[in-house]
Amino acid sequence: MKAIRRFSVRPVLPEPLRPLNRLARNLRWSWHPETRELFESVDPEGWRESGGDPVRLLGAVPLSRLADLAEDRSFLRRLTAAADDLHDYLTGPRWYQGRAAAEDRAGPGPVGPVPTVPPGEPVPSAPSAAPAPSAPPAPSGLPAAIAYFSPEFGITAALPQYSGGLGILAGDHLKAASDLGVPLVGVGLLYRHGYFRQSLSRDGWQQEHYPVLDPDELPLTQLCGTDGRPVRSPLTLPGGRPLRARVWQAQVGRVPLLLLDSDVEENGHGEREVTDRLYGGGSEHRLLQEMLLGIGGVRALRAYCGLTGHPEPEVFHTNEGHAGFQGLERIRELIAAGADFDAAHEAVRAGTVFTTHTPVPAGIDRFDRELVARHFGDGAELPGIEAERILALGMETYPGGEPNLFNMAVMGLRLAQRANGVSTLHGRVSREMFAGLWPGFDPEEVPITSVTNGVHAPTWTAPEVTRLGARQFGHLGDSELWELRRTLRKRLVAEVRQRLYASWRQRGAGTAELGWIDGVLDPDVLTIGFARRVPSYKRLTLMLRDRDRLMELLLHPERPVQIVVAGKAHPADDGGKRLIQELVRFADDPRVRHRLVFLPDYGMGMAQKLYPGCDVWLNNPLRPLEACGTSGMKAALNGCLNLSVLDGWWDEWYEPDFGWAVPTADGDAIDETRRDDLEAAALYELLERRIAPRFYDRGLDGLPGRWIAMVRRTLTTLGPKVLAGRMVREYAERLYAPAARSHRALTPEAAAELAAWKSRIRAAWPDVAVDHVEAHLTPPAPGGAAELGSTLSLRVRVRLGALDPADVEVQAVAGRVDDTDRITDATHVPLKPTAGPDLAGSRRYEAPLALNRTGPFGYTIRVLPTHPLLSHPAEPGLIAIPSETTSEAAGVLMR
Repeated sequence: MKAIRRFSVRPVLPEPLRPLNRLARNLRWSWHPETRELFESVDPEGWRESGGDPVRLLGAVPLSRLADLAEDRSFLRRLTAAADDLHDYLTGPRWYQGRAAAEDRAGPGPVGPVPTVPPGEPVPSAPSAAPAPSAPPAPSGLPAAIAYFSPEFGITAALPQYSGGLGILAGDHLKAASDLGVPLVGVGLLYRHGYFRQSLSRDGWQQEHYPVLDPDELPLTQLCGTDGRPVRSPLTLPGGRPLRARVWQAQVGRVPLLLLDSDVEENGHGEREVTDRLYGGGSEHRLLQEMLLGIGGVRALRAYCGLTGHPEPEVFHTNEGHAGFQGLERIRELIAAGADFDAAHEAVRAGTVFTTHTPVPAGIDRFDRELVARHFGDGAELPGIEAERILALGMETYPGGEPNLFNMAVMGLRLAQRANGVSTLHGRVSREMFAGLWPGFDPEEVPITSVTNGVHAPTWTAPEVTRLGARQFGHLGDSELWELRRTLRKRLVAEVRQRLYASWRQRGAGTAELGWIDGVLDPDVLTIGFARRVPSYKRLTLMLRDRDRLMELLLHPERPVQIVVAGKAHPADDGGKRLIQELVRFADDPRVRHRLVFLPDYGMGMAQKLYPGCDVWLNNPLRPLEACGTSGMKAALNGCLNLSVLDGWWDEWYEPDFGWAVPTADGDAIDETRRDDLEAAALYELLERRIAPRFYDRGLDGLPGRWIAMVRRTLTTLGPKVLAGRMVREYAERLYAPAARSHRALTPEAAAELAAWKSRIRAAWPDVAVDHVEAHLTPPAPGGAAELGSTLSLRVRVRLGALDPADVEVQAVAGRVDDTDRITDATHVPLKPTAGPDLAGSRRYEAPLALNRTGPFGYTIRVLPTHPLLSHPAEPGLIAIPSETTSEAAGVLMR
């Protein structure tokens, strides 16, 4: 008989074992081996059955076992040591505190009173109208707190709230921030069905399953007010429909993570399902999720800070565009405190960092204009902000855009003073992709920088590798290092056989027909891994391009190769599902099924076994569509060599010592089929001619010395580069600290002044022009030829209209020119005003321009707005350059 309602009854632990609760509720156990070993010793069989989840484990341990443990002095000593270690980790100073102590301390600038609650409905037990508590004195650069918003977080398989790289990156960001002591607060959504669990039909078609997650069985606690009532984060939907969300808290080491859940009884049926699935539903469902994440997330954050005394964040970091609405809620707060929209917009931008993760327009959430207008049109959700203002932030009103679409990434960029891509190449691609937002500027000047992603070593490194540590790999003997790699490969073989057996049973196979699985893979064969999401651009089936050639590689009598593949296609992506089916059908062939396997239900638990056991990690996306590709980083941490297209992180850190680069035809004018043929052939060639021979080339000692040297180099030199700690330190110093300084500088008065200045500049800019350019060589050269070491004296007449010289900077932009006269490797030289205005209203500017390089050389003149509070010269998106007639006149004078 089926239960009509389900709930969990939590165990009451004996007093000596109470510290187990705290250890289980803090997700640090997911990357702390000693704590995991402690829980495993509680009940080894129960630990395996729970999937390594301490909360589930403690809910299933027999009372008799708990009673025995409460009397076990050895266990209690280990428990005390683990509890003390966690306390020290949570309270002791770390990198961030040391970095802060090295700076002069200065109190943050005031930002004016900020209401802690949304209009019309107070948060229970939180102050209903008082301003949010101000942050305590903070170092003159580093923020007192940072809010990190993301639609998904991959912390541990025990909290399945992720679909792929974006969520895993967010989880690693929180973990590294915790290790470094960075005062981060994560904000996301709690999806009752997570993403999905994947299985295969008998004919290899992906099938999705959505098991219900019970928050009471997860490592979460509800955020409650001082009266014990659960906090609600409310929104108002069209027609006055309320949407309320409870707030769950996970503790990720030192970092609190707030997750909003709309499945509460006060909501209607439709509203309860807003947080049912990650990336599920249609456009309206996604829009509601993103409104709840952004707007509801800020409200939950304010309630959390008010109840716990946590410092209010000075910096808000938006991880991809999904959480962009958080900027609108912060604007609403400031308007409620007395600011106008433009001043509030400037204040919010100053403290916001936006990270874009996709080089593919199709990967960005875009909504029809009317859908967004309907949800914000009545002003009930964001009073004081007209719908047209909201629409203007996200509409693609630029050349090449679709003016009827609301683009979440565009809104994220317009609401953030600082933005970044996630690798050097991705930063360049992003500048080109979003250049339309800064018309007149070359893509390289678009204000989007890059911070290359990193991965959290304690999460992704095999325990055996962790125990040795990077320093020891330089001294470890070849035989010991090779034995370590074989141990990890052997463990992967056992894991693959177990998972493959379970998969075939799900596909309907009987035990009697699965004896062949005992011979799948070989711990002494070169093992290649390929695991990731399955959009078309990642090219899951490129390896199948020439099946006969692949089969020869797999079955080579002396140098065989074996491949382990895993990945999920989005439930709505039938094209991705067909790719999976194509690969599965090939892998089902009895001739090769012992050498190539597809494992369904790829997730963190599988990944942590897969990366260490592979010898080579394969990545073959369409360049440059891989923003970063962190799976190869995780493999590298375990001594796995990379075989990848030069895309994402591999483009900037590839060296022959670390692996191999797959040649690409992305710059050639060829069709897609021809390109894939060429790149697949290059992949086969590398495997046949270079990779397999190096793996199997054994010296007199029976060891592959050259291969081991590459493994050693990967562990000692590449490993330290790919760490999430390096990434978070870069965010703190290059983005968070400048954002905090801008936030403090933008007092209400300063924000109003900056907004008024921008308004005045935009109104006057049509009258700004470069009227005349003169250029004279000194010393004069015979025939007017320019020589190295001479100087070009520039004299320029600029019309400023109603603006003052203090409002602008006049620059000469000079450098080498290509065949199209485009300036490359540019130098910017400011010109100084020397006279004006004349009768025509023009002012004269002058500057010397040193000719310090040979070859084709060119220059131009431009006028930019300038203000001390701008973060970048391109921020206002305004530029004035010479007209064609002015340029022609300048050329005549030059000659």
